[in-house]
Amino acid sequence: MGLRDRLMKNEPSTGSFSATVPRTPSSRPATIPNANPDAYHELKHELHQKLVEKLDMQTIERLPRDQLRDELRLILNQLLAASDLPLNRLEREQLVEELLDEVTGLGPLEPLLADTTISDIMVNGFNTVYVERFGKLELTNVRFRDNAHLQQIIVRIVSRVGRRIDESSPMADARLPDGARVNAIIPPLAIDGPVLSIRRFGGSPLRVKDMVAINSATPEMLAFLAACVKAKLNCLISGGTGTGKTTMLNALSSFIPEGERVVTIEDAAELQLQQRHVVRLETRPPNIEGRGEVLARDLVKNALRMRPDRIVIGECRGGEVLDMLQAMNTGHEGSMTTVHANTPRDALSRIEAMVGMGGINMSETLIRQTIARSVNTIIQLTRGTDGKRRITSISEITDMQAGVITMQEIFKFEQTGTDAAGKVIGQFRFTGIRPRALDRIERYGIDPAEIIKPYL
Repeated sequence: MGLRDRLMKNEPSTGSFSATVPRTPSSRPATIPNANPDAYHELKHELHQKLVEKLDMQTIERLPRDQLRDELRLILNQLLAASDLPLNRLEREQLVEELLDEVTGLGPLEPLLADTTISDIMVNGFNTVYVERFGKLELTNVRFRDNAHLQQIIVRIVSRVGRRIDESSPMADARLPDGARVNAIIPPLAIDGPVLSIRRFGGSPLRVKDMVAINSATPEMLAFLAACVKAKLNCLISGGTGTGKTTMLNALSSFIPEGERVVTIEDAAELQLQQRHVVRLETRPPNIEGRGEVLARDLVKNALRMRPDRIVIGECRGGEVLDMLQAMNTGHEGSMTTVHANTPRDALSRIEAMVGMGGINMSETLIRQTIARSVNTIIQLTRGTDGKRRITSISEITDMQAGVITMQEIFKFEQTGTDAAGKVIGQFRFTGIRPRALDRIERYGIDPAEIIKPYL
């Protein structure tokens, strides 16, 4: 019996298809070659149903990806030839590719995922898909068949990483094989239909010299941060959504010495730390009975028993921040985390509020003392009106006076205007204040100018 015969089965399938084979990326555009999009999608749905009825799923799951695609292409071409549809060669080839995406990949998302210029994909319902390119939002002509089709793709994504999404658990975080971060929310919480957000990261982590090349920071700023990491100062990365906090965390990790053990804690694993001795931990949502949930706070407590030199939390969102602060202040120096905030001062307020979420009765003064003793350096990231991400401030916590945490700014970005094309005009500037961190950096025998040279 030939391979094509083994792919086909005698009786139609009554179940739905769940693909387990990812698609090889291509550069083909995400366009609909037919002048009537509704008729085109109806045609594609009809052919997809016929294809699913003919496939032997057990055989499919055992086949190598490339071989499967070649065989599916032959079967689809046979279906198209038998249907005598009024499609030209280009339209037939595009239809075959899209049907292959439905069976072996993530359907309409595949062309977007193959486009390396796209950093974010935002699906606001089955017929509204936005992408972000170079910091700017664009509405695409990509669409799903209906909300049920979109939800089917969402279920396929989250199930691959052992998560679930349904009416009883209508929110989920997941990740794609390339490390892209996924968030999905479905009805009844999403009123107008399922919503899917995908945050993508480059194939290789952004390096320090890349940050200098795109003018996101100066060599002097990065030399200071490198020295802070080497000297085991605790760093807090602050910024709004999409400002590059995870990218900065990955870049700073390149300065961690190879001989140290690093434990990372995330809701959805996306960090790409550049050390060999890294232990990655990931939170877990409750199961269908509402049991088995593992919070970031639980993982921080467990991490302390794993003999870490440093702990890195992808993002502090709740009560785990108190455990993180205590770890920073009790022998796990050089740890790092991120927080959503628009200014360094706002970042401290956010941490203070999150400590209160931990359920521990602490006075405001004690909370601030804990923060002041634990966090050393705050790196503020901002995405400008031109879509470009920059380090806009590097500050250090100096003390606590009259119940207020005191800080001093070491570097800052001063915007002076915008040009005719909307590009932000400004310059990075050293404030002239001698960092207190230099005392510790010097005790470690570190020369910031020498540290940064191999990375530029």
